[in-house]
Amino acid sequence: MRSGINKRNNLSQKYIDCIYALFISKLEIDKNKKARLAAKNLLSRSSKLLIFVQIKLSLSMGRAFEFRKARKMKRWSAMSKTFTRIGKDIVMAVKEGGPNPETNSRLRAVIQNAKAANMPKDNIARAIKKASDKDTSNYKEVLFEGYAPHGVAVLIETATDNNNRTVANIRSYFNKCDGSLGTSGSVEFMFDHSCNFRIPVGEMDAEELELEMIDFGVEEVFVDEDGILLYAPFSSFGAIQKELEERGIDILSSGFERIPQVTKPLNAVQVADVEKLLEKIEEDDDVQNVYHTMVEMEA
Repeated sequence: MRSGINKRNNLSQKYIDCIYALFISKLEIDKNKKARLAAKNLLSRSSKLLIFVQIKLSLSMGRAFEFRKARKMKRWSAMSKTFTRIGKDIVMAVKEGGPNPETNSRLRAVIQNAKAANMPKDNIARAIKKASDKDTSNYKEVLFEGYAPHGVAVLIETATDNNNRTVANIRSYFNKCDGSLGTSGSVEFMFDHSCNFRIPVGEMDAEELELEMIDFGVEEVFVDEDGILLYAPFSSFGAIQKELEERGIDILSSGFERIPQVTKPLNAVQVADVEKLLEKIEEDDDVQNVYHTMVEMEA
């Protein structure tokens, strides 16, 4: 790999050494992001592309991609539960920015996700109409943190119209399954809050797209059977959504995820203990998403 880089005579040696040192030292993915950003700022466009491709080839798949792959292999609740979650997202989006998706970017994103989940158009329209009714109560987004058995950190996103009920339910699940409900901030720092977009492959080149989207916060781009996946920090969602829309790129779905920085492997018995708690939490109607630090086994 070093000899391949050295063939680029137009690159100064100190930049070569800087980039090379970053990707051979087995750093975490955030350090590799620095390598890409350094390449972007210091090198010409053609040189950036060469360095970028070599860095990508030298790394294993990023945590974001592995995380999504594992979650796709896990069982999700029935389709009706998925529609219930999307319905709450619609209510919160309408209450926040109004019922017109053209002027409400959050609602646009939710509608895209509803279509990706095959939610019927009539259901989407009814949900928007219902959310526009003043008598329809809004939902409050509340984050819960705690530990499952065997030291596995758990982060729970809820949308509730009765916080007392939700707190009591979540606490009971932890108590019944030998876990412990923690205080605010006890495990949130163990997860990276990221946003993601899925767009069709079409004639786009994923490598070139990532280089172009770095300025808008995109840090990782992957291609799978569902299209091109863009990952970025939570705070970059609006800028990326705006840029994709201005480019006329169809957004198939988008959302937010909390990716564990470190995962913990468990044996089969321990996994069963943790799964027991996770299943109880996921079945709760107030729960939108559940994240944890256990290594997920592919089904």
